[in-house]
Amino acid sequence: MTAVEIAGPGGPEVLRPVPRDVPRPGPGEVLIRVAAAGVNRPDVMQRQGKYPPPPGASDIPGLELAGSVVALGDGAARWAVGDRVCALVSGGGYAEYCAAPEVQCLPIPRGLGAVEAAALPEACFTVWANVFESGRLVAGETLLVHGGASGIGTTAIQLGRAFGARVLATAGSAEKCAACLRLGALRAIRYREEDFVAVAKEATAGRGVDVILDMVGGAYIARDLDALAREGRLVLIAFLGGSRAEADFMPVLRKQLTITGSTLRPRPVEEKGRLARALYEKVWPLLESGRVRPEIDSTFPLERAADAQRRMESGRHVGKIVLTLAPPA
Repeated sequence: MTAVEIAGPGGPEVLRPVPRDVPRPGPGEVLIRVAAAGVNRPDVMQRQGKYPPPPGASDIPGLELAGSVVALGDGAARWAVGDRVCALVSGGGYAEYCAAPEVQCLPIPRGLGAVEAAALPEACFTVWANVFESGRLVAGETLLVHGGASGIGTTAIQLGRAFGARVLATAGSAEKCAACLRLGALRAIRYREEDFVAVAKEATAGRGVDVILDMVGGAYIARDLDALAREGRLVLIAFLGGSRAEADFMPVLRKQLTITGSTLRPRPVEEKGRLARALYEKVWPLLESGRVRPEIDSTFPLERAADAQRRMESGRHVGKIVLTLAPPA
């Protein structure tokens, strides 16, 4: 098969298509012929040498994909050959074939194609685990999403609205703010020109927001604490602005705040399987009804994975970037 490997830490040019052996599905796994694969920020970090794959994972980048099941590993019985699925994986998505734990696979929602389905797993698993489980967001509360035009951000806006929350989002341009509003944000905050703390308080009559999904970190953390309401929850999922911050933590005590965070990739298969079941029950009906749709920024053929990552690093994208593979002859 053709796969895209990382020749060594560096820029996008180190991504190169190479021949690789087709993987064999292990116990409880399925082998998927990949039709499309999502591109995510952790892929870029892995290419740069900053985010190595966990032990036992493929060295090929790619954390999500969609395609058809072509083989079953020992004990795998949840899927049949020919089933169309999307899957969360710990690596290996930038390839024509990828093995995935069967419990981390979900059916491609009715009405969606492979490109849209490949854009779902990483964002949906991340948003559900962090906003709704760790963040405990419920109907009637206010959610602030930093990076609202990202793949995770566009998903968080839509799911927050679908479950009855009021959503605010930060973004870096007029185009991105317009996208956040189109997807359901009550207010889009152009962070280079507006103070998100002031806007958050204005939008909540001075109360503050209940949950913040923060993928920026750094200097945002101190401001997040100020923007939160009493018993608010700050959920950290990435540190594009750095993982160190100086902050006055008195608001944590005074307002009884919760600060939490997580990463998805190192979680055990069993836990990811539990998240998949929750998504199938709670989120898949929204996708099949059209109330929630993945926002696709652009697509690139697998062989142009370097260009896809250049697009991501440019910061101009709105929603998901997806690699596509030619159908089998």
